[in-house]
Amino acid sequence: MATTEKKTSAKSASDGASTIALAEYMVRARTAALPDEVATRAKHHILDTLAAMVSGTTLPVGKMAMKYATLQGAGGDATIIGLKGRYNSVVAALANGMLAHADETDDSHAPAGMHPGCAILPPALAMAEKNGKSGGDLLKAVVLGYDVGARVMRSIGANIREPYRRYDTHAFGGVFGAAAAAGACTSTPLDATQCRYLLSYAAQQASGLASYPMDTFHVEKGFIFGGMPARSGMTAATMLEAGFTGIEDDLEGYNGFLPSHGAEKADPVQLSDKLGERFEIMRTNIKKYSVGSPIQAPVDCLANIMREHKVGPDDFAEIIVYTARGEDKITRSDQHMSSLNLRYLLAATLIDGGLSFHAAHDDDRVHRPEIETITSKISIRANPELASAESPRQGMVEFVTRDGRTFQNRVVKVRGAMENPMTTEEVAAKARELLRVALPAERSERVVEAVLSLETLPKLADLALLLNPA
Repeated sequence: MATTEKKTSAKSASDGASTIALAEYMVRARTAALPDEVATRAKHHILDTLAAMVSGTTLPVGKMAMKYATLQGAGGDATIIGLKGRYNSVVAALANGMLAHADETDDSHAPAGMHPGCAILPPALAMAEKNGKSGGDLLKAVVLGYDVGARVMRSIGANIREPYRRYDTHAFGGVFGAAAAAGACTSTPLDATQCRYLLSYAAQQASGLASYPMDTFHVEKGFIFGGMPARSGMTAATMLEAGFTGIEDDLEGYNGFLPSHGAEKADPVQLSDKLGERFEIMRTNIKKYSVGSPIQAPVDCLANIMREHKVGPDDFAEIIVYTARGEDKITRSDQHMSSLNLRYLLAATLIDGGLSFHAAHDDDRVHRPEIETITSKISIRANPELASAESPRQGMVEFVTRDGRTFQNRVVKVRGAMENPMTTEEVAAKARELLRVALPAERSERVVEAVLSLETLPKLADLALLLNPA
C-alpha cells in the first residue's frame, strides 16, 4: 500500500518556540538596562508623542476624544491630556491615543506599516501612572512596545502588506505594541506564561480595515491608528492584572494569529529575531513637519530650494512635484484636511518662508485666493524610482521661476527618518512648538526637561501633573 508524505514548509511548521522566546524576552526587558543610544531615542519618541497629544487637544479629532471621555465619567487612576481630574485607565488610553493621532505629527515605522507612538505610549503612560511607576519603567516599557509591535507585523509576512490589503497594519501592529508596553507596567510583574496570555488577548482584539483613507475628516483614522489599539492593548494588560488566564500560543498555534492572517507567508521566527540586539525604536521615523508622511520630502525639497537659491513667492511660476506614487487619496487636491493637502502645504511654505504647525492646520486658508493662485500651478507626478527599501519616502521638486530658471531638489533621506534622525535639540524644538499650542511656554519647557531626563523621574504622576490643565 502506497504511503504519502505530508509536506510542510519551514515557515508554516511551528512549535511555538518563537512565541515562548518573545514572552521570555518581555519578562527580561522589564528590568534590563537599555543601551544609551536606545534610551536617548526612546526619549525623543516619547517627547514627540506627548507633544502630539497636547497639540491634538486643539484639533477636532482630539476634542471629540475628550468629549467621549467626559461622557464616560471622571474618577480613576489616569490622566487624559487636556482634561482636569483622572479617569479610568482604559478610557484614558483610548482618548490619549486619539489625541496623539489627531493630526499627522506622530511618528511612524515604515517597515512594520504602523504609527507606534500613538498606540503604544498612551496605555504605557496610563498603566505607569496608575501603578506608581517611574520614568525609567516607562522608558523600558515603550521600547518593548515598539519591539513587539513591529516584530509581530514582520512575522505576518507580505500577506497583510500587499497593495489593496484588507486589514490595517497600523491597528494590528499597534495593539500588540500597546499590550506589551502596558503589560510591562502592571502592578505585579507578569511571568512568561502570563505574557503569552497577554499576547493572546491582543491577538483576539486585533482588528482594523484598510478603509481608513476614505475618512477624509481623520476622525475614524484617529481611532484606528491610535485610540483603538491603545484601548485594546490596555484592556489586555488590565485583564492580566485581574488574573485572567488564556491561550498560551495564540500567535503560532492552532487557528492562531499567524496562521489566520499570515497564512503561508507567515514567518514565526521574526517574532524573536534579534531581540535585545535590534531595537525597533531605532528604526522609527519622527516627522520634521506636522503633515502626512508622503508630504515630508516635497516640503523639505521646496524649503531647500528657497534657502539655497533665495527664491520666494515673487519668483514663482510653476512647481512640479515628484513622488513614488504621484497623487493619491492622501495628497490629492480635494483633501479636506490641510495637513494632508500637498498643494496647499507647498503654497503655505512658499508664502510663509517655512511650514509651521498653525499653517499646516489652517483649513480655512486652503481656499484663499493667494493660496489658490499658487496651487493651480502645482502639478504632482509619479516617479517609482523615488522609493527604495532603504528610503521609501523620497521626493523631488522642480521650481520654475518667472524668468525661466528651473531649480531642482531631491530629498532621499528626509530629516527625522530612521536613516537621517533628528538631534535631541531638533526634537525638542519641534516639541516646544507643539506644546505651546496649548501650554504656557514655561510649562512646555518643564515637560521637555522632564522627558529628556525621564530615567530620573521617580513617579510618572509628576509628569502627568505638568500635562494637566492649570
